[in-house]
Amino acid sequence: MGKKGQKRRVFTMEFKKEAVTLAEKREKPISQIAKDLGLNENLLRKWMEIMKNGEGNGINAFPGRGRPRDAELARLKKENKDLRMANEILKKAAVIFATSEDPR
Repeated sequence: MGKKGQKRRVFTMEFKKEAVTLAEKREKPISQIAKDLGLNENLLRKWMEIMKNGEGNGINAFPGRGRPRDAELARLKKENKDLRMANEILKKAAVIFATSEDPR
């Protein structure tokens, strides 16, 4: 695990792609490229593997933020909010109709 109090670093998609591109050029050893970028060599190799496997399959390499399940969760939360609002409106309408009926 990480050191206590040390925040987890987050890398942008562009940074990851550029790092992988540099590593694939093989102008320097991967270990040196990782060191120059301030990365762990294993992390850079992992990114390379993800890019290699992800792009050919139509899968989004480096899903990171904005994963499909996050989009679905946001959609479901919005739908839930809309349904709650509709339910409240129907409850209020039922009360109005119940009190306006003339009991003859």
